[in-house]
Amino acid sequence: MMPPKQNNSPDDFQTPEVAVRLLIPFLKKEWIIWEPAIGKGNIVNVLKKGGFEVRGTDILTGFDFLKQIPDFEFDCIITNPPYSLKDEFLERAYWYDKPFAMLLPITALEGQKRQELYKKHGIQLIIPNKRINFETPSGKGSGSWFASAWFTYKFDLPKDIMFEVM
Repeated sequence: MMPPKQNNSPDDFQTPEVAVRLLIPFLKKEWIIWEPAIGKGNIVNVLKKGGFEVRGTDILTGFDFLKQIPDFEFDCIITNPPYSLKDEFLERAYWYDKPFAMLLPITALEGQKRQELYKKHGIQLIIPNKRINFETPSGKGSGSWFASAWFTYKFDLPKDIMFEVM
């Protein structure tokens, strides 16, 4: 199975609310947050419910995060990107040089290209105490076969690796 590239595909895994709530204590209320892989809008909806200002785009809304520059201001990027494009999403997010958080498999620590990015720019992790139950196209949760974490940059976490309870 491959992670999502588009809504309602067999590879469509949407972020559940519990995963987004792990991140909220580390966000600044004054940030304008951009979610560039909006999907069904789960991350956007949870953040808006939490009182954050959020912009959501993706390829289906006509915006390509990897090729275009938004015509709006933002302070932070938060997304669950297509994992097959994680290198490109990470590289692009670092290019903006603003805080970001990406929900990625723990195995995203592996790989020469990613490791070079982490060495050059830095990375901090928020690791949940259990695997995330992603939402599937059927509307039912699906126990994940992989562990995930929020890979963050410029969040100034108290520790480089935070173990959090879901």
